[in-house]
Parts: sequence; structure tokens; C-alpha cells
Amino acid sequence: MKRSVKSKETWILLMLIVLSVLIGTRSNVFFRPDNLLDLLKNNAVLGIMALGMTLVIITGGIDVSVGAVVAILTVIIGKFMVTFGGNLLLTFLVAITGGIIIGILNGTLIALAHIPAIVVTLGTMSIINGLMLYYTNGTWINNIPAWFIDFGRINILKFPIASGDMVGIPIQIVIFLVMALLTWALLKYTLIGRSVYAVGGNPVSAKRVGINIERTLIFVYAYMGFLAGVAAVVHTSIMRQVDPNAFLGFELQVIAAVVVGGANIMGGSGSVLGTLLGVLFLAVLNNGLILTHIPTFWQKIIVGLIIIFAVSFDVVQRRRIEKNLPKVDVEN
Repeated sequence: MKRSVKSKETWILLMLIVLSVLIGTRSNVFFRPDNLLDLLKNNAVLGIMALGMTLVIITGGIDVSVGAVVAILTVIIGKFMVTFGGNLLLTFLVAITGGIIIGILNGTLIALAHIPAIVVTLGTMSIINGLMLYYTNGTWINNIPAWFIDFGRINILKFPIASGDMVGIPIQIVIFLVMALLTWALLKYTLIGRSVYAVGGNPVSAKRVGINIERTLIFVYAYMGFLAGVAAVVHTSIMRQVDPNAFLGFELQVIAAVVVGGANIMGGSGSVLGTLLGVLFLAVLNNGLILTHIPTFWQKIIVGLIIIFAVSFDVVQRRRIEKNLPKVDVEN
């Protein structure tokens, strides 16, 4: 119980509850089921990408190319569906395959060429944005097939609300929750999941116990690409068209959600539960600003302050732990 009270997730949950209550007192529509479902649906892409970023940050890395990767994957599947028609399975395969290829390229340069992750992913972001601008010239892709639009409108477990309307859980939320469950199981029950924490906590010790650091890093960035492919399909199913510029600056929101969720930006710690709470916190904050008619530029200011506070808190906490560790002098 004591450990639970002290856990980062507990404090994040408490802040989320307080924030929700404050917004609920100023807006009588906030707690309506349809508003909450819309909130989750509209942040499903952020949540899916934050799951992948969780693994990246746990290893001590960073991926600032996520916005560009999702954007180009939406363009690819948009062109694919408009040109060839295709079907849902093929659309997912095209998006996921493209994402994994980009992720493997990032991971290989980071793990084998030993180039810092921030440098590699900044380069990837710039290259992708340039190619996308050249290919699309900023033009939106419309005429998405009707079967895909119908897929995006699927709702399950419908139930009545106070107004008498029927609402259900959008398919985008279902996909988000499935990806969250998959990522949680990966980190908790697999060898690669334990390797991710080991590499981020102490790469020297991880190597000594036989963990293949290079393979682990390549997997992590490939998994990031896999989730980017899923997110691209989810985003297109929500918007029903493709805007090549839709994800400019999106990487900041993804990183913010993970950091707010308690992941240590220096690596070694983080959880799926914490990331989910971080995503919900930012989603509620944004929704609350809209419902209470507060200018949206405040969101960027508040998110920036939250990131600085969260990172500073982690750095101070880590230094305090290291200071209290027993010192062992080894004579030569």
C-alpha cells in the first residue's frame, strides 16, 4: 500500500482526477459519455504513438521523427487506397510494413553506427518531411474509399445516454486499447521487455549478463514504426482524408505524454499504465481548455511547463537516490 501511494502512477491519477473535477465544475458537458468517448477517440493516435515512445525512452533514447513517420504513412495508405482500392487488411499491412522499415533504419543507425538517437531521428524527420513536401506539394488526399470510411464509423457495445441517443465505443478506441494491452504484455512477460528495461537502466551491466543491446534497440525502434503504421490507419479512419501537414510538431505531444506519465527521460523506468495516464491527462487538459473557452495557445505553454517540471523532478529524484547509495572504494 505504501509503495502504491508513493508510485508515480498514483500521483498522476490523483492529478488527473483533480483536473477532471475542476473542468467538470466549469463545464456541464465534460462528463457526458459522448464527450468522454470523443475525447478518447480523438487522442487514440497520440496514445498509440506514446506507447511506442515509452519503449524508446525506457532505453534512454528519443524519437523526434514520429510525427513525420505517421504523416508519410498516412500519405502512403491514402494513395494506396485511392489508386488500388485495396482492403482493410492490405491497408494495415502497407502501413505497418512501411513503419517497421523506417524504424529498423533508425534503430540500425543508432545501435550499429552508434549515432545519437536525437541526431538520427532529426535527420529522418527532415528527410521524410522533404520527400513528402516534394511528392504531395502539400495537397490533401481525398476520395478515400467508402468501405474505409464505414470502417472508421464502427461503434461497438452501444448504450443509451440521458438525451436518448445511442452511443458506442468507436473502433479507434478499441484498437488503442489492444495496442496498449500488447505493449503491456511485451514489457511485462517477454525477454525483450526485460531487456528494454535493462538496456535503459545500465547498458554495461545488461551487456555483461548477455543481453544483445544492438538487437534490443533495433527491435524498439522497429516496434515504434509498427505502432506508427497502426496510428496512421487510425488517424485516416477518423479524418477520412489525408493532410500531409497534420502532424507538424506532433512529436512534442507524444514525448510529453510519456514524460508526464512518469517515464524517466534518462532511461530505465516507465510503464504502460503511466503512459496511458499521461495521455489522458493531456487529453483532458486540451478538452477542458476548449470547453471552458480558454485560448488553445495556453495548452502549448502548460505542456512545456509540465515537461520541464516532470524532467526536473526525475533528475532531482535520481540524484537523491544516487547520493544515498553506499559508496565502495576499490583499491588498485
